[in-house]
Order: sequence, then structure tokens, then C-alpha cells
Amino acid sequence: MESSPKKTHKPNSSHFLTYTVWLVSLISLFTDIAGEMLYPIMPLYLQSIGFSVFWIGILEGVAEATASYSKGYFGKLSDAWGRRVPFVRVGYIMSIAAKPLIVATAHPLWVFFCRTLDRFGKGVRTGARDAMLSDATDAAHKGKVFGFHRALDTLGAAIGAALALVYLAYYPTDYKNLFLIAIAPGAVAVALTYLLKEKTKTRSESKAKVGWADFLRYWRLAPREYRSTVTGLMLFALFNSSDVFLLLALKAHGLGDREVIAIYIFYNIVYALFSFPAGKLGDRIGLKPTFLIGIALFAVTYATVGFADKLIVLIAAFFVYGLYAALTEGVSKAWITNLCRKEDTATAVGTFAALQSAATMFASFLAGLVWQQASVQAVFLMAAAGATLSLTYFGLFAKTKYKDL
Repeated sequence: MESSPKKTHKPNSSHFLTYTVWLVSLISLFTDIAGEMLYPIMPLYLQSIGFSVFWIGILEGVAEATASYSKGYFGKLSDAWGRRVPFVRVGYIMSIAAKPLIVATAHPLWVFFCRTLDRFGKGVRTGARDAMLSDATDAAHKGKVFGFHRALDTLGAAIGAALALVYLAYYPTDYKNLFLIAIAPGAVAVALTYLLKEKTKTRSESKAKVGWADFLRYWRLAPREYRSTVTGLMLFALFNSSDVFLLLALKAHGLGDREVIAIYIFYNIVYALFSFPAGKLGDRIGLKPTFLIGIALFAVTYATVGFADKLIVLIAAFFVYGLYAALTEGVSKAWITNLCRKEDTATAVGTFAALQSAATMFASFLAGLVWQQASVQAVFLMAAAGATLSLTYFGLFAKTKYKDL
């Protein structure tokens, strides 16, 4: 377990819900309203224009590969320039613009381009945004800050998916117009980025040049605790494919579009409700044990979904999956930012996110291949086994006492 966070002499450190935390969280809320209006129908739309499950896996893999590299590079660039806001703003603009463009034509190359542009925008903003959240508080409140951000982010996901459900109730299979409607909340998110305030630059070498592979050098320079932790997180990520496969599994169990989206909304409500309490739990008992509880719940979910044949069992599994997400998403970022120097925060988060996206790319490709060549059950058993392997690693090989640096 990591040691108790050291107290820092930061004014009003107990007031963790600062202007920056609220504003970044609201931007994420509106972005996810736009994005999650589309996410649960994305695999349905792709299948409607001729994509097989295998090619959906390839598409998600390519998109994640783009996000992977860009997260590391732009995180490093944000630290080198000592700037956060430009990366956050441009990243959101790119992602929000890409979503409606995907339905301009059903040509596979165009679909690949738009999906990749969306993920590239996420890569541009991720490191800088999380560094802004980290800089807004101290180590003792990181779990609560990242948990609060995840709560609003996921609340947006629930609202977006609910709007999609209502729309499809009146216009079944009319996916294209839903992509256009999603522009409205996206525009609100972009407008809010212009209210963000830049703090004093943290580095004197503003406008320093950063090579495309410079962020990879951080692995050698990073604290041992960071490398040990990220190794375990990547072991888990190698088997944690895109949530698209969970939605496709619901379809494979015979559920219709509206039932799939309804369960997805339920999952996001659970995720949103428990994210802040999970962050508080992380600050109280430690971020590492909180995260490991989440991984255990992931294994339970995937072992269940692959074999469930009753609706009530699937609903229960997605409740557990919501708890898993609440206990891991914000907690992992808080954990990572406590294992690096403040001036390397965006680089540390970006490098972690880059490696995580690369692992997700591999996991999505593998899941698509196993689904096509073996069975749905094999995909989910493989993911559950991977989670168990990660738990074993943290239990046996990552016993370092973590501390803030």
C-alpha cells in the first residue's frame, strides 16, 4: 500500500472543488453528452454500413493507436511549454468536430479517418487536462478531485445515452441525424474551454522543441514506483478491450438496440454515482487497494457477461461493471500523479495514457479476432483471466511502498 500522502503548504488545499476543477468537469460533462449520444450506437451504425465485428475491432485498434502516441507526445509538449489550456481547447475542438463528420459518407477510409481524428483530439488534451486537475489540489485530495471529474464526465455519458434512447424510440435506426444533433452539446463544451485560465508557466524553456519520441525517454527517468505501477496497469490493459465488445455481447444475447442503450445508461448512472465516493475511499484507504478492488470486480463482470442468459443477470453484471469503473478510472490517474514530480505531471499521465491506449489497441484487435475465430465466451474469459493476472502481479511483484515525490 502506498504511504499516506504528504501534506503540502498550498493555500485552501481543503477546498478541492476549485474553479478549475468545476470548469474542467463541466467541459467533460458536455463533451460526454455529445460523445455518449453516439458511443452506444457506434457499433450498431458501423454494422449497419457493413463493418463486421472483426473490422470494428481493427477500427477501434487503429483509433487507439493514434490516441496512444499523441497522448504521450502532447503530454510531454505541455510540460515543456508549461502550458495547459491550448492543448485542452484544441483537443476538444478536434474530437467534437470529428463525430458528426463520420456520417458524411460510409466509405471505410473516411470512417477510419474520422474515428482516428476523434481519438487524436483526445490524445492532444488528455495529459494537459489531467495535469490541470492535479495542479488544482494536493496529494491528500487527488482521489476526490479525479473522482469528482469522473462523476460529472460519466453523468454526461448517462445523459447522452438517455437522449439517444429517447430519439431512437421515435426514429429507430435513424443513426445519421443523431450524429448531427450531438453537435449542440459539443459546441457548449468548446465554448466553456474559453473560460479556462492558464496558470504561470512551470518551465523556463517555454516553446522548447519536443521530438515525437521524447516522451518515451520518460520511462527511463521516471521513479521506480511509477514504472512498477504502470507495468501492472498495462498488464491489465492488455486484456481490457473496448467497451464496444460489451455492447456487442448484449446484442449477441438477443437484446434490441433500445435494451442495449438502456443497460449502457444504467451502467453510466452507477459509474457516475460511485465515482466521487470511490475517490474519497482512495484518499482514505489508499489508491492502490481501491484500484485492486476495482480490477477484481472487472473479472467478475467479464466472467458473467460471457455466459449470462438472463436479462437480470446482465443488468447485475453491468451494475458491478459500473462499480469497477468508479473504483479505477479516476483513481488510477490520481495514483499516477502522486508518483511523479509536479513539473512532469502531463508527461507522466501522457506516457501512462499512451501505453494504456496501445494496450487497448492490442486488446481490441485480439478481442475482435477471438470473437470471429472462437466465440463470444472466449473473449470474456480471456479478459477475466487477464484481470486475475494483473491482481497476481500487484500482490506478488509490486509491493513497493508508494510515496509522493
